[in-house]
Amino acid sequence: MALLSRRLLPLCLRRGAPAAAARALSTATAPAPAFPSDGEEEDSITVKGVRISGRPLYMDMQATTPVDPRVLDAMLPFYLSRYGNPHSRTHLYGWESDAAVEAARARVASLVGADPREIFFTSGATECNNIAVKGVMRFYRDRRRHVITTQTEHKCVLDSCRYLQQEGFDVTYLPVRSDGLVDLAQLEDAIRPDTGLVSVMAVNNEIGVVQPLEEIGRICKEKGVPFHTDAAQALGKIPIDVNRMGIGLMSLSGHKIYGPKGVGALYLRRRPRIRVEPQMSVEMDYDHRRVSALQQRLLDGIRAQVDEVVINGSMEHRYPGNLNLSFAYVEGESLLMGLKEVAVSSGSACTSASLEPSYVLRALGVEEDMAHTSIRFGMGRFTTEEEVDRAIELTVHQVKKLRDMSPLYEMAKAGIDLKSIEWSQH
Repeated sequence: MALLSRRLLPLCLRRGAPAAAARALSTATAPAPAFPSDGEEEDSITVKGVRISGRPLYMDMQATTPVDPRVLDAMLPFYLSRYGNPHSRTHLYGWESDAAVEAARARVASLVGADPREIFFTSGATECNNIAVKGVMRFYRDRRRHVITTQTEHKCVLDSCRYLQQEGFDVTYLPVRSDGLVDLAQLEDAIRPDTGLVSVMAVNNEIGVVQPLEEIGRICKEKGVPFHTDAAQALGKIPIDVNRMGIGLMSLSGHKIYGPKGVGALYLRRRPRIRVEPQMSVEMDYDHRRVSALQQRLLDGIRAQVDEVVINGSMEHRYPGNLNLSFAYVEGESLLMGLKEVAVSSGSACTSASLEPSYVLRALGVEEDMAHTSIRFGMGRFTTEEEVDRAIELTVHQVKKLRDMSPLYEMAKAGIDLKSIEWSQH
């Protein structure tokens, strides 16, 4: 508990940033230089045997975000001079930290329309998801033995559900439509008298699709089933009101919204009260408009120069800072290796090392060859237009280079139906 005050303060931003923090942020997010000339060779960086001309452009904001200087400004006093344990009730140091804890709790609650008493600080969204999924079902195990979730949830939710299955619980993994959205009628039909929880992610971390939370909450309320949503990718990016949306439990994370790693919060409704078994296994509108413009700039820039580019997931219902694209006739791993000056992912950071096609894209009905070609571009508060333009330039260059080496692309351009070809075995 001694670290509680340090965990929660990053979620509470103050205006103004110290010069040192601003300089550190500027250095950390500065765009990488262009390809080095002969005189710039000493400025190159070699990582895992790959030499690049400087730090890559950072466009992986769904994996993690840089710390906002104002967050650092708010945190520093509690690392240096106000480092008391909030549970030390007999001296000033403890009183200061306790007051900071409660102020932060109130600010987090205000972001989602909750009562401060409904906010519980954790180590992050993964811990929240484990508490929500396992905790609810274990607490009500005598009466509720069924969980409903979707096939495109974060891995830690799916892992928690599979763990419950090993304990004898039933789990329904709903498919999603081709645009990534859950079918509400199918969801309603899946609810049983013994359903104890519906867990649907607010904003998908891989394709950016925004689920219809208010409609899901209404269905769950009518059926008397708690509704949990993993909102790690949603907080501060789309409007959230736990009462209007009928949310009973919600998982939040600090490092997805310009806070440090290792801090999260679980919203747990008090009325009607939801119980869990303990487990151990203001700038939003401006940001949204700006990131929407960056997303359109990136998409238009790539499509103006490259054909057969597919957007994965709904464009109408999505967080604009997440743009997931598939490039036909291009092998995804080769594209990623070629984009060593741009930090992007082929999917969730938790599964980015896997060579398997994305299970989220497969759930959308994307064919395996196209699922292998997907790239997730993540943009956020500190992404610049210059970085987007450079990302466009590098992506277009690499896609064209790989397609020039692809006989499949050449055949497709010649009008040959690739699906009609019978490939011989050697």
